[in-house]
Amino acid sequence: MTTLKKGDKAPSFSGLDQNGKKHTLEDYIGKKLVVFFYPKASTPGCTAEACDLRDNFERFKANNYALLGVSADSAKAQTKFIEKHELPFPLLADENKSVIEAFGVWGPKKFMGREYDGIHRTTFIIDEKGIIDEVIEKVKTKEHAAQILK
Repeated sequence: MTTLKKGDKAPSFSGLDQNGKKHTLEDYIGKKLVVFFYPKASTPGCTAEACDLRDNFERFKANNYALLGVSADSAKAQTKFIEKHELPFPLLADENKSVIEAFGVWGPKKFMGREYDGIHRTTFIIDEKGIIDEVIEKVKTKEHAAQILK
């Protein structure tokens, strides 16, 4: 699981969003970047998290933040998620888990007594130079913007 911590250089990633547009760490140099990993598009917790970020999007923009969501969902599922909830930020369709694994958020999880591998809901705040400023592992889905914009 996540070994990345505050002060580490963010992984140099490359992934395609819901429209097939490529996003890399280098694209965001000069901005603060929030990369939030979530288990599955359109599930209750992920919807609450994405909508909280959407509702605070203007505050993020005003503070020089870019947002990038990542899950292993298909581009089609990400597009539906964006359209249904009017999300103003791109979502990477990381089906091969290259970005997920680069950030170390794939691993064993427990749910209702069952153990399986999946995405751990984790958010990385990366500064303008590509250095991790904060790692949020205990994401409050309904108050996530407040956790980031302290």
